[in-house]
Amino acid sequence: MTLRLYLFLMFIGSLLSWTIWIFVLLNISPLSDNLIGLISFYLSLFMAIVGTFSVVGFLIKHLSMKNDEVVFRHVRRTFRQGILLGLAVILILILLSQGLLFWWNAIILIIFFIFVELIIFSNYKHSNSNYV
Repeated sequence: MTLRLYLFLMFIGSLLSWTIWIFVLLNISPLSDNLIGLISFYLSLFMAIVGTFSVVGFLIKHLSMKNDEVVFRHVRRTFRQGILLGLAVILILILLSQGLLFWWNAIILIIFFIFVELIIFSNYKHSNSNYV
């Protein structure tokens, strides 16, 4: 798969996920205890956030590193960061919906995800065989 095809498919998938999320938001009542409605709300929002931040993060890294010859190596990193950011947003929304979100546990949650990213980044082997 080429880099352009990946970015195009991620962009289309993100647009589709945002469309599904808006459809769920407008058509499913949050007051009913419908588990399928809650799952579809959070899952479509998660997928939209992951896709959007993966594409936007990649474009920001690509524009900031203009002399980088191997640009597709940033795809895995931005996708992982999009997943972590999506999980953080979803967990914060779940805590908020249950009335359990306070400033101190939001900060703990954000610090936790930053540490997870730092641990993954520090254990990453910097080998050129992963990029070619």
